[in-house]
Amino acid sequence: MSTPALEARAVTKVYEPRRGPAVQALSGVSLEVQAGQRVSLLGRNGAGKTTFLKIASTLLRPTSGEVRIFGHDVVRRPEDVRPLIAVVPQESHPFFHLTPREQVYTYLLTRGFSRETAKARTQEALEQMGLSEVADRLSVTLSGGQRQRTMVATIIATEAPLLFLDEPTIGMDPFARRGVWESLRRLTRKGSTILLTTHYLDEAEVLSDRVYIIERGRVLAFGTAEELKRLTGGTLRVTLAGAGAPEESFRSFGPVLVEDGSVHIITEPDRVNEILAMALQKKIPATVGPVTLEEAFLRLVGRSIHDEIG
Repeated sequence: MSTPALEARAVTKVYEPRRGPAVQALSGVSLEVQAGQRVSLLGRNGAGKTTFLKIASTLLRPTSGEVRIFGHDVVRRPEDVRPLIAVVPQESHPFFHLTPREQVYTYLLTRGFSRETAKARTQEALEQMGLSEVADRLSVTLSGGQRQRTMVATIIATEAPLLFLDEPTIGMDPFARRGVWESLRRLTRKGSTILLTTHYLDEAEVLSDRVYIIERGRVLAFGTAEELKRLTGGTLRVTLAGAGAPEESFRSFGPVLVEDGSVHIITEPDRVNEILAMALQKKIPATVGPVTLEEAFLRLVGRSIHDEIG
């Protein structure tokens, strides 16, 4: 069996501030990423996703446990790990005094690429990220989304064996996000492996071969998007809009989830017409759609992914 691109076993991280109680950021996280996969860590802000990526990318030491990158221990052999990875930190920014072209090109040179290869890869990455028109403008003059795309371009240009992306599409418009998705798919077709964190449920669903749902430093569930959606107990979602939706009267149809004043009933196709008839009788607006990762997340975590961890 081939060596996993990333293997984590019982990783914990405890922050001990000078004042106040210790903070447990990770509690026994174990996961595995095979070479060529795209894997998402899905969780609320503060769930521990960024802490795990920092440990896996040699930027932070775990309190206990082990992470291996292509068989190399990130604590004992960081010098062997770093040439194999490339990282987009959360809300990172390019150097303001450089243009996107200079940012990508210079980074590739520092990683040992020849000038010719660096130039060709820079141009390709800028085109993939839709940055050709602003490639020679100083980064300080770019929008937040353009700066984020510059950072993603910088990393995808490396075509490193393992890429870590921490909320890579934050601040981007829908078209730019889809451009990033296609670039990541292209990289894995070439042989790279990708581990990304996100709190965009649609991003995790359409992009990932495997999803790990993390809550308060623990892995609650993992599997393909379809496997996680099956945990909800149904295949269709009927949404009843309005804060006055009578949750109790619909519980016989399947699991009921409440979010932002709406009631979501997870059910099967043969029960939908009955639910819609009751909703019509009670004059409650109702919509029907397939179960998504949003329902799976609500069922497993009990809260919306947009709720901050207190």
